[in-house]
Amino acid sequence: MEPHSPLRERLIDVGVDLVLAEGTAALGLREIARRAGVSHGAPRRYFPTHHSLLSAIARRGFTDLGGRFAAATARASAPREQLRALGGAYVAYALEHRGMFELMFRHDLLDSDGVQDTGEEAAGPQQPKLRESTIPLFRLLVGLVSRCRTGADPEVTAGALWANLHGVAQLWAWGSLPLVLEAGHAGGVERLVDAALDAHLGPAPA
Repeated sequence: MEPHSPLRERLIDVGVDLVLAEGTAALGLREIARRAGVSHGAPRRYFPTHHSLLSAIARRGFTDLGGRFAAATARASAPREQLRALGGAYVAYALEHRGMFELMFRHDLLDSDGVQDTGEEAAGPQQPKLRESTIPLFRLLVGLVSRCRTGADPEVTAGALWANLHGVAQLWAWGSLPLVLEAGHAGGVERLVDAALDAHLGPAPA
């Protein structure tokens, strides 16, 4: 069984389109199969569980987000400016692709430990674990934090900064932050990203 067959890729393509257009609630196996033009049992040939298909869809999101991070940080030179660009790209992605963003970080539900996508233990190579898409992006954040702040655990600081940015993204998308800050106009999100950096790294050098 081919782990990267055209049908397998088409099923993932359909899932990506569904989650971007309609959110995670639309990601049923039967609906994906129907839109892909195959029988409802066909996805099981490549994805033994619903979660293994969702994990493959989420990996597409991480690929997209990683590309955005690379483009954003390439335009900045200093580590703090790279972090600012990365934070802005993260929140922007969350606001543009709410369904995918919601799916990507549910490691409690998805295949974060790596389940065979083929459904047959000896049928071929194991597919990438979802954590292998998440951890490199976190390591990028840790590396930049370590260059900006000495004397602190960079992983803990990076984790706190990530949580802060994730919260900004969620609360802005839900309308809570624009409501309480009366900051629905342009620039509100950028100021919140700057405030998160100041909170976790200290004020920017003058």
